[in-house]
Amino acid sequence: MTKMTPPFAPDWASPPGDTIADLLEERDWTQAQLADRLGYTTKHVSQLINGKASITEEAAIKLERVLGSTTGFWLNREAQYLAQLAKIDQEERLQAWVPWLEQLPVHDLMKQGVITKRRLVDKHKPAVVKDLLQFFGVASPDEWKGFYVGMECDFRRTRETQSDVGAIAAWIRQGEVLAESLDCPKYSKPKFERAVRKIRTLTVLDPQEFGPRMQKLCWEAGVVFVLVPSIPRAHVSGMARWLNLHKALIQLSLYGKQNDRFWFTFFHEAAHILLHDKKDIFLDEWDEGAVVQSEQEEEADCWSRQFLIPPEFDTELPQLRSKKAVLEFANRVRIHPGIVVGRLQHDGLIDPTWMNGLKVSFFASWQQRQR
Repeated sequence: MTKMTPPFAPDWASPPGDTIADLLEERDWTQAQLADRLGYTTKHVSQLINGKASITEEAAIKLERVLGSTTGFWLNREAQYLAQLAKIDQEERLQAWVPWLEQLPVHDLMKQGVITKRRLVDKHKPAVVKDLLQFFGVASPDEWKGFYVGMECDFRRTRETQSDVGAIAAWIRQGEVLAESLDCPKYSKPKFERAVRKIRTLTVLDPQEFGPRMQKLCWEAGVVFVLVPSIPRAHVSGMARWLNLHKALIQLSLYGKQNDRFWFTFFHEAAHILLHDKKDIFLDEWDEGAVVQSEQEEEADCWSRQFLIPPEFDTELPQLRSKKAVLEFANRVRIHPGIVVGRLQHDGLIDPTWMNGLKVSFFASWQQRQR
């Protein structure tokens, strides 16, 4: 088999002046003689040859008349030179920005197919930097820091020590990319309240059925709902935020993987959209050790808890000591029995190991449906 020759990719740029110099040598002209024919000073011709002066449209026309070829040739020669300079400059900058990779979950994003999978060796790192800049939609790590790290001031967290900001930013950006592709109607609070009530009735369905209906109900009310795979260092289970004054976003990860956690988190985020300020970004983590930091988080927790199982049923919960009792109760309040089990476990009414068979781990099938 014939070995393929790699494409010629010089790390230097040849100015159009090299071509001019070659033609002068062929004709045995001096720079002063060319200057006289072009109507330029000898200094300007020297700058053209050394790449210190650009070939303008006027210069290209004159070069066509004096040295031949076409105006387009000389303009293209200039454009190619500038493009090569820009490429060299970019490569130098990308190399200088390689340390930025240490702040980001590069391997996780490659594994999820968000950026091109490459061996993370020195020669590939500048290309990885470029991929990540394009993914985040920023010109440099400075802009990334200003936008995404600067976003921290708007975070409302459920832990005193939240996880890796770079990983959180990567997870947030994936949601932004999905949301940007969906042009939904303007947000309507009454429509979203009705949508949330309808979504509660979907908890008994399989994700193949409730997934599209849930997303459509949110979309019609001006709320984009997306699922983004979790990133280990982020530890975020859900987020509620406003992309602009008329478009809200609820973003859930696959963290937890069981339906009781999923539904509680969704309605918790819905509460933030319905009840709280549009300028805040609410990041929530499902962690038994998490410390609720704000009145807003407590309010969202309470709202989700009471929305799933209304307070008038609280006195009945301690009596649910068997699967049969849980199934009958869930059927009566019209929610999935796994949600009831999760509530009983969370309140300490049953052991965490009891009745887990009534919960559903459905995210693998949902993830498959989204591909």
